Amino acid sequence: MLALSFGLGAALLWAVHDLLARKLSQGAALLPILTVVLAAGTLGLVPVAMATGGWERMTGQALAVATVSGLAFAVAIGGLYRAFSLAPVRVVSPVVGAYPMLILLIAVAQGRPVSGGDWLAVLAIVAGIAIVALAARNDAPEGYAASPGVAIAWGALSAIGFAATFALAQEAARIGAELPVMLVGRIVALAAILALLLWRRGSLAPQKGHFGVLGLMGLLDALALGLVTASGGLPRAEYASVASSLFGVLTVLLAAFFLREKVRPIQWAGIACVFGGIAALGLSGA
Repeated sequence: MLALSFGLGAALLWAVHDLLARKLSQGAALLPILTVVLAAGTLGLVPVAMATGGWERMTGQALAVATVSGLAFAVAIGGLYRAFSLAPVRVVSPVVGAYPMLILLIAVAQGRPVSGGDWLAVLAIVAGIAIVALAARNDAPEGYAASPGVAIAWGALSAIGFAATFALAQEAARIGAELPVMLVGRIVALAAILALLLWRRGSLAPQKGHFGVLGLMGLLDALALGLVTASGGLPRAEYASVASSLFGVLTVLLAAFFLREKVRPIQWAGIACVFGGIAALGLSGA
């Protein structure tokens, strides 16, 4: 039960992070926001990663793979914030949250066996995303800064980035150590976003009064990832990963309550299909 609690705690932390991302990203310059969020999360992770050790296992290969995972994470979080800046949570979260399906496809490409139940779960995820996307075509334009299709495309890019991030980070941790891999990945992601900000000659100055909230978002993200990582030594640790992957549906619920984003019954059905499939994938891999 403790592992399940850790996973649910991580899901809630990520849901609050995504809710704030949706709120702050609308009409704002995204690169300064991303830079502050990543910097806060990285600074919060530094003392933990340095204290736990494991750096002696970080070979050149582990560092290289962790570096690529960091670049993938920059793509993932950039796509996430861009998608949230364009469309409501009910459209974006099911697409981004479908990254476990992509991880399964990566496993297939690596020659790992996949059960019929896994493929049924994938079918449920795809059907759910299709329902949400098709229902969004009838949405009123309020709350959208672009068409639902554009937001879904950014969400899909984010999902691809997260799938690559976790697959590469797991491989780097297998040959190195988990927390050093996490820290290297975040430093690389921060460097990539900061380089893009400087290249675009942007200002590292989000809207006045947002620094505290952005710092909190970075810490929420780092703490959520830390909970899932810490659950690795607990009995039934797989339940933490399954529970944490449900952050998307919690985000939709929070957005419906706090941001007053309306969700039609047919969209709830699609959201249930997506996250039910994700849960099935996680439990089948347990």
